Amino acid sequence: MNVGVPKEHHPAERRVALIPAHVPSLTRAGLDVMVERGAGEESGHADAEYEAKGASLVENARSEADILLTVRSAAAAGDTDPGPGRDGQTIIGFLEPWEPHASFTAYRKHRVSAFSMELIPRITRAQSMDALSSMASLAGYRAAILAAEALPKMFPMMMTAAGTIVPARGFVVGVGVAGLQAIATVRRLGAVVSAYDVRPAVKEQVLSLGAKFVEMELETAEGQGGYAKEMDETFYRRQRELMGDVVAESDLVITTAAIPGKPSPVLVTGEMVARMQPGSVIVDLATERGGNCELSEPGRRVVRHGVTILGPTDTASALAYNASQLYSKNVTTFLLAMVKDGELTVDTDDEIVAATLVTRDGEIPNAEIRGRLGG
Repeated sequence: MNVGVPKEHHPAERRVALIPAHVPSLTRAGLDVMVERGAGEESGHADAEYEAKGASLVENARSEADILLTVRSAAAAGDTDPGPGRDGQTIIGFLEPWEPHASFTAYRKHRVSAFSMELIPRITRAQSMDALSSMASLAGYRAAILAAEALPKMFPMMMTAAGTIVPARGFVVGVGVAGLQAIATVRRLGAVVSAYDVRPAVKEQVLSLGAKFVEMELETAEGQGGYAKEMDETFYRRQRELMGDVVAESDLVITTAAIPGKPSPVLVTGEMVARMQPGSVIVDLATERGGNCELSEPGRRVVRHGVTILGPTDTASALAYNASQLYSKNVTTFLLAMVKDGELTVDTDDEIVAATLVTRDGEIPNAEIRGRLGG
C-alpha cells in the first residue's frame, strides 16, 4: 500500500502531516510513501529531504494515495475541503467531527475510511498518538509569547539604579495541557502567576510549576477523559462573580477553557475587562468555538476599555516546524498500530480504532458520532 502526504488546503495552514524523519518508519513497515511537491515547505522541510529519506515526490498525492495523511482533513472556517482523491481511500487527520458538514457526505459517498485525530482516547496506550495534547502544548507556549509581546511592561522583576520594576501578574484560566504550558512559560519569563480550573484535581500540577491555584467554592466540573464538562448558566454566573477580582488585578489573562464539541464557556465578561488596568492583555485561546472572553474576536486583535484582547486561531500553525514534528509522530504512531505486513488492518474491536473511525464503507459505525452527525 502507499501513503500520500498532500499540501494542506486550508489557506492559513503551514503544518505538514509527515516530516522526513518519520518516512523510514513507514517504509520499514512495508508502505510506499509519496509526498506532494512543496508539501513541507511552509514548515521548513524541503522536497530533497523527503527524497533522501526514501519518499517519492508526486504532483497530486491526494488522487494517488491509498492512505492519505493530512493535518486538516475536513472543511473548516474559510476553507473548502477538496474531498477524497478516489473511492475507498483511507484519510487520517483533524476532521472537526462535532457537527454535520459536507466533507462527511463526500466521505460516505466515496466509501472513505476516515479517522479523526481529535477523537484519540485519553488512555495510556494512546498517549503517543494524542495530537490534541501535542498541539495544545504549543498553543499554551504561543499564548504566553503573544501576551509578552502585547503587554507594555516586562514580565520579570528587575532591580536597577533607577528603581525596582515589579513583576507582571499573570492569570491562566483552564489548566489543561495548554494552560499548564502557558503557566510554565509565563513563569520562566519572570511573571507571578495564578491559575484556576473547575477541576480541583489540577491544583497539585499548578503548584508544582510555582504558580498559585485560585480556589473557588464551586461544584467540581470534570467530565470524561479528564476534560471539563459543560455546566449550566447558574454555575458560570457564580464562577464569573468569584473570578472578577482576580481578573481585575491581573496584567495578563490567558484563557484556555474548551469543551470538546461544545461552545466555549464565557468566563471573562465585558464588565470584568472594564475593571482591568489600561494596557493589560487577554489572550483567548478558545475563540474558534466562541471564546472565553465576551469581547474577543476570532483571529483578531481588539482593544476594549484600554485592554488588548487577542483571539489567535493559528497558534500551532504559527509554530509549524515543531507542530509538524509532533503531529507527524502522533499520526505515524496511530497509522503503524493498524499496519500488518504492509497492509492496513482496521480492527473495530480495538478501542482506539473504534473511537476514531468516523466513516467506513458509506456508514458511520460509531453510534455516538452517528447521533452527532445525523447519520
